Amino acid sequence: MILIWAAAAVLFLIVELATSGLTSIWFALGALCALLTAALHAPLWLQALWFVLISLLTLLLTRPLAKRYVNDRAQPTNADRVIGMQCVVREPVDNLAGTGTVCVDGKVWAARSATGETLPAGARVAVREIQGVKLIVAPVTDA
Repeated sequence: MILIWAAAAVLFLIVELATSGLTSIWFALGALCALLTAALHAPLWLQALWFVLISLLTLLLTRPLAKRYVNDRAQPTNADRVIGMQCVVREPVDNLAGTGTVCVDGKVWAARSATGETLPAGARVAVREIQGVKLIVAPVTDA
């Protein structure tokens, strides 16, 4: 079993090195602990138990931290600050025709309606999201 656990640890380390994020390091540590138990001539069930326990324990303890600091693909931009802002339609927004512009924060953006309705020039709208280079806007209701 020593060779099997050693091969498993090496395999998990190779997988870890081949990927860009933390994916299998926990299982490599579990396999290493199982390897040590096998070297002490422990029964197979105890080796497997150590593998499962150590793998799960290290996964549960480190995965939240790893997700926070590794593979953070969200790249906020300065453009994100326009989300939630109110603006005025400059060119009528018509999703079917693929037309429409709004002026927000002093800049003109291409716009599409979040509700699908046509928004006339001069209408007040709020930015709901950004899709590519277009703002998705919805009419502002006076409440």
